[in-house]
Amino acid sequence: MFRNFYSKVVVALSLIVVVSACDDPEQELFSELDQDAVLSSTDPDVLSVLAAGAYTPIIGAWGGHNSIWSLHEVSSDEMVIAQKGADWEDGGQWIRVHQHEYNPTEQSVQNGWDYCFGAIGTINNLINQFSGNEALVAEFKALRGLVYLWLLDAYGNVPIIEEDSDDSTPEASPRADVFAFVESSLLDNLDQLERSATYARMNYYVARTALAKLYLNADIYTGTTNVPGAGSARWSDVVIQADSVIEAGIYSLESNFFSNFATINATAENIFVLNYDTDNAGGFNLPQMTLHYSSQATYDLQEQPWNGYASLEEFYNAFDDNDARIESFLEGDQFALDGTGLEDLSFEDDDPNGAPLTFTPFITELAPNALRQEGVRVGKFEFAIGNGQSLSNDFPIFRYSDVLLMKAEALWRLDNGSGEALDLVNMVRARAGVSPLTGLTADELLAERGREFFAEGWRRSDLIRFGKFNDPWWEKEMSTADKNIFPIPQSARDNNPSLAQNPGYSEGG
Repeated sequence: MFRNFYSKVVVALSLIVVVSACDDPEQELFSELDQDAVLSSTDPDVLSVLAAGAYTPIIGAWGGHNSIWSLHEVSSDEMVIAQKGADWEDGGQWIRVHQHEYNPTEQSVQNGWDYCFGAIGTINNLINQFSGNEALVAEFKALRGLVYLWLLDAYGNVPIIEEDSDDSTPEASPRADVFAFVESSLLDNLDQLERSATYARMNYYVARTALAKLYLNADIYTGTTNVPGAGSARWSDVVIQADSVIEAGIYSLESNFFSNFATINATAENIFVLNYDTDNAGGFNLPQMTLHYSSQATYDLQEQPWNGYASLEEFYNAFDDNDARIESFLEGDQFALDGTGLEDLSFEDDDPNGAPLTFTPFITELAPNALRQEGVRVGKFEFAIGNGQSLSNDFPIFRYSDVLLMKAEALWRLDNGSGEALDLVNMVRARAGVSPLTGLTADELLAERGREFFAEGWRRSDLIRFGKFNDPWWEKEMSTADKNIFPIPQSARDNNPSLAQNPGYSEGG
């Protein structure tokens, strides 16, 4: 966690209060400085204080339940929320999301939209407030570009709202135009961004990584049918952006995969994170979302978990037994902190495991009566002993291993005999303790990304790019390409009649 943010800046007669995301913030008073001097400062410490407000809404609800992260994960083949009687019925929302039958009135669809546009509104206000500070404006515009990348990926056609926009009912821009806006937001501000490993902030290398991610999906984002091959591929540009990060020598693979997800996870691999803290920046409540009710005793949690999110059996089985990353799942018999076996005294009569709490890969059914203990749970992030509802683990948005695998995929697509592509994939596999591959295929590349980035919010995007998102999987039939983007929320269209609905969704909600 980053601990050196200042919490107060007094500028002339103004008091700007900025609370950092982690631990007990230090305090620094700039009472002797002229207001204009501070607002135009290039001092990294001053900039970190002035910029902090832009990151608060981005930290926000990303890592919580019913979020844009939830949409990405539960609509993919790696995670599910099975209905267990009355538990997790939730109006059928998570059944529909799993089966690609989501509609414009889904609460999660609205929450993802509101999360992104709330952040954009805050960033636009800060751009206007600090318009005289070139470094801050560049950081804010690049950060806004990253948020628009999330919107581009999830919703496709969205309004482009800049700091000088005065249209209260803006129309949605075509997806290709949003792509161009994200690209320019990042490219045009590169030279003003800091070329160092700033923690939990937009910098030159975060922007380069975001560009690589943008170009990786370019033929999806710039097409009109939301399927691979519909637009213009930019594989060479992926390589250029990835190389700019790799050649800097600032980031590297951690020897221990799970150090990237520990409670204290300011690693050399995490390029950009959302800076959560259980006391000052809550909202990342994964233990509540995935653990069984009785698992409270495993970690001495202050509150009882909700017994929701689990992985699909087929996805779990794609990991070799000797792959270190298989520890991303909680499977098998579960124990209290003192080693005592846990039980679910409300277990169902037809549960073959009986009372002892046992997480099984097999899930009986999606709804309405999945068994309470079924499904391996998400154990990728460290759950601190005695934790409250929110974790202090920072959530990695970009990791160095993603840069390596993005470059590998782009090289393979340019030349599927590329030895360098194979070397890059095997570099990531070596860290996981699995044997090197002797060749690459589309299926192997997709599977490797799945093993490496489980629960990090990328699986849906990857499945779409590899042409697999509409395939049938457990309790899901073949879906149509219009489901490759989510609907525009009905609430947004009620507030803004200029917003047209995405193709394939009912105009009336």
